[in-house]
Amino acid sequence: MRPVKRILLIEDESSVVSFIKKGLAEEGYEVTVALDGNQGVQLALNHEFDVIILDIMLPGKNGLEICTEIRTHNKKVAILFLTALGTAENVVLGLETGADDYLVKPFKFIELLARVKTLLRRTEPVQQTIQSPEPQYFRFADVELDDYAKTVKRAGNGVSLTSTEYRLLLMFMKKPRRVLSRADILEQVWGVDFDMGTNVVDVYVNYLRKKLEINGLPRLLQTVVGMGYVLKDE
Repeated sequence: MRPVKRILLIEDESSVVSFIKKGLAEEGYEVTVALDGNQGVQLALNHEFDVIILDIMLPGKNGLEICTEIRTHNKKVAILFLTALGTAENVVLGLETGADDYLVKPFKFIELLARVKTLLRRTEPVQQTIQSPEPQYFRFADVELDDYAKTVKRAGNGVSLTSTEYRLLLMFMKKPRRVLSRADILEQVWGVDFDMGTNVVDVYVNYLRKKLEINGLPRLLQTVVGMGYVLKDE
């Protein structure tokens, strides 16, 4: 029997809390609720959760501060932002703090559920990889990725990546010189086989580029206009 997945919901709107908690509980999830940012941080740092659903506008600490603090201590837990601030700038700001995905209010429960299931599925490949005979070590140009230790180096220096950035790089390292479309990337990194209607792929490719190109190192993640992205030498 598979263990019950634990979800932390940090949200101060009682109607939204009731709506989400009831729906997730009916789907078999164990839901813990925090009604303000300070309580949310304490729960997130002192207990284990599989997914954290996090509003941005909260009393105490806002969601961006909370996400940053969580990521300082825990880079693995999946974080989904709920936000009424749906502009591109706000979305990018949320992702930059370490969130894995975002959902703009108002939303349908079926969409929230799909996002939660997608985030949870991301843990499965990790378990399979540990038991798999597939290679654990990858190298391209001066980039080294150890999938057993979950470490990345470029030009001999360690590169700190979020869980999503790591999965993105791993995908490219497994398929160097192959052009991958945004749809390919969404399916392999985010586990979705539909258009999310966002530029999340482009945003995360840019994050990964910045971290790999620190100190002026040459670009390896290339854009193929109208087609997608490819890992190759200039």
